[in-house]
Amino acid sequence: MNYNKEHTAPAWWNRIYSVWYRHKRVYTSDFASNAFPPFLEPLIFLGGLGLGFGAYIQTMGAINYLLFLASGIIMTSSMYTASFECTYGTYIRLEFDRVYDGMLGAPISPTNLIIGEIIFAGSKGFLFALAVLIVIWLLGIISHPLSIMAAPVGFVCGLMFGTLSMWVTSIVRNINHFNFYFTGFLSPMFFFSGAIFPLENLPRILQYMAESLPLTHVVRLARAFCVPELLGPHLFYDLGYCVLFIALTGWLAIRGIKKRLID
Repeated sequence: MNYNKEHTAPAWWNRIYSVWYRHKRVYTSDFASNAFPPFLEPLIFLGGLGLGFGAYIQTMGAINYLLFLASGIIMTSSMYTASFECTYGTYIRLEFDRVYDGMLGAPISPTNLIIGEIIFAGSKGFLFALAVLIVIWLLGIISHPLSIMAAPVGFVCGLMFGTLSMWVTSIVRNINHFNFYFTGFLSPMFFFSGAIFPLENLPRILQYMAESLPLTHVVRLARAFCVPELLGPHLFYDLGYCVLFIALTGWLAIRGIKKRLID
């Protein structure tokens, strides 16, 4: 009886947490250099686009242009950090460092490992979204207390692009193939998701295409919290999209990476 208790595998949430905790320890081992870019990048972006275009564009619809732009880049920052984590980061751990071989020697299933990776990507999405929010608050661009809720939306964004990116990682056979994903998919989505300019003036076909993109929905959610006048029941549609997207791409990621681990 005692022998079985001593050799019982940890609960599934402890196994997932152990994966998250391992990545957190690695990330915080050089926290100064890892934490600096999230605060610097929004300053560069707002300085380049906000101050440049801001001299010509005062408002975007009924919203101040700097506020419109700042509320959008909260999510683009989360998107890119989660995507890098679950493409290059996952691929290196899988193919070069063979980290997963050692981790799977512990009482951790491939599903536990993959979910832990995705949750860590979501956590980085939250951290980067919060960092951008802090910079924007300090600059006085966003001041409404409800805007703090954009950080949890950053977590959702991180989960979305973490699952999507892990699915892409399960498909590629060469690390250079990620260039197609970043250049051919993420970069165009950055411009056609409502983060930089409204979608209303685009041709109807492009508006439909934009609605199919995951970034569009988290940008809309984050901007609504930063500009409470935009809050409304229509946001449940965006939230539902996010849940379904995470479920579908998460299933594809788990299926693909498990097959990759076996091969």
